[in-house]
Amino acid sequence: MTEYSSILLENAVNELARLPGIGKKTALRLSLHLLREDKSRTEALSRALSLLREKIVFCKKCHNISDSALCAICSNARRDENLLCVVEDMRDVMAIERTSSFNGLYHVLGGVINPVEGISPSDLKITSLIERMKTEDIKEVILALPATIEGDTTSYYIYRFIKSENLKITTIAKGVAIGDALEFADEVTLGRSIMNRTPFDNG
Repeated sequence: MTEYSSILLENAVNELARLPGIGKKTALRLSLHLLREDKSRTEALSRALSLLREKIVFCKKCHNISDSALCAICSNARRDENLLCVVEDMRDVMAIERTSSFNGLYHVLGGVINPVEGISPSDLKITSLIERMKTEDIKEVILALPATIEGDTTSYYIYRFIKSENLKITTIAKGVAIGDALEFADEVTLGRSIMNRTPFDNG
């Protein structure tokens, strides 16, 4: 016999508990909340999640999440096409955009080099980054990767391939604490780190 008195409730709790940061107690609370809500609210949530999985794509240029082949940032003519910010994942794009301190373009790697977890350079969007350097008029690359051993390793790996006399390569200032992910930095600190970026080879 199920402890939840309903196999349907138990199934909902088990599925919600699979989400990161959500345990069984929180999953039960969310499930009961949805039961108390108007049916239309639950249906709207279900539709939103279904559309998220069915319709969302990755931008063919920067690999950020998008509703179309080219994301809203890459297709925005007002963005500075000479400035490219390299980040670990789309959460970093969101974090930097919230600061309103950056008006360039992005390149989302999809992770950082981490041999312990089996993540090699070939698993990341580094090849497409190098191709962008050849085909786009990029004058500065900001390596905005985590201040961790893995982030630094990835930055140095990329630096070796893209360094040239005509390209300025910078990294965000050390306002972001060592070991911190960009998504957890406050907007003021992250904004200042972007604005006060320093040459990468002097970092």
